[in-house]
Amino acid sequence: MSIRLIAVELYKAQKEVHRLRDLLEKTTGLEAERLRRELQIAEVNCNQLRRRVEARKELGK
Repeated sequence: MSIRLIAVELYKAQKEVHRLRDLLEKTTGLEAERLRRELQIAEVNCNQLRRRVEARKELGK
């Protein structure tokens, strides 16, 4: 996968993390617990994509 496509996926993942954080601020109870788990998964995905972008950039040097 090209760095450009990975960067697009990273952008989408970052938007999802921000969306979940905003929702979590407004939510309580069981729904908040569900959102915390979703946010944790989204953050892991975001970090993996960020590492892939960085690795591609290093290969290009």
